[in-house]
This record gives sequence, C-alpha cells and structure tokens, in this order.
Amino acid sequence: MAQLEIDTRTARALEFAARMANVTPAQLVARLVDQASLPTPCGEVGGSPPSTTAEHRVAIYADYEGFRTRALFDPGTSRVDITSGPLEGRSHKSPTGAAGAVVGHYKPTVSPHRNGWLFWSIDDGSGRTLQSIRGG
Repeated sequence: MAQLEIDTRTARALEFAARMANVTPAQLVARLVDQASLPTPCGEVGGSPPSTTAEHRVAIYADYEGFRTRALFDPGTSRVDITSGPLEGRSHKSPTGAAGAVVGHYKPTVSPHRNGWLFWSIDDGSGRTLQSIRGG
C-alpha cells in the first residue's frame, strides 16, 4: 500500500473532515480523488473554465457535512438540477431551494434555510460562488 506524507495541520483537518463524514481518513481521500477525477459535463477534468452544457448550464457544486453535491445551474431560469449524490435527479426552481434540499437531507435537525447564491460554488476550481455570475 502506498503511503502519503502530510503535515500535522493537514492531518488534523483530514481527521476532522473524516469524522464529520463518518468515514476513515483514507476513505475520505479516496472520495476526494474520485470526485476530482470525474469529468465535467463538457468532458474535461478538474479546474477548467465554468463548464456548460449545450443549453448553457453551469456546473456547480456544494460541500456540506463532508459531502460534495454536484449540480447544473441554468442562468436563464435559475433552475438547479442536482446531478450527484442521494438527491441526484431532483430539480429545484432556484439555488436557494436546492441548497435547502441538500441541508435538509444531510442535517435534518437544523434549519434548511440558506442563501443558495452563496451556498453553491462554480465547478471551475476558482472558488467563486454562484453569486459571482448572478444576473440582474
């Protein structure tokens, strides 16, 4: 088995994130590598420009409770279609509605109310939230 050397700060963060996700640190790293290796809707991997489909939807994601949920955002209608995880296939009229569904699924005991424009990030490696491309 291959071993990876990491600094103490990273090890602590990894252990914390693994506990939050109820997995081992090795399982969390494997999950992160798998997710980073998934092709975007345009067939590219990783930090390419905002991915869009033929309908001009933007690939987005949200990290919550140690899980990454991927989705497609339609700038014309503000609709969010979830494309990964337990909510895959569900469609929401707004980023806020989709954010509430994710929060409600993973943490049903807390209020699901979130600003969806800040909850979702553009899946291009920039770290920008959906708010950064909000029209209006």
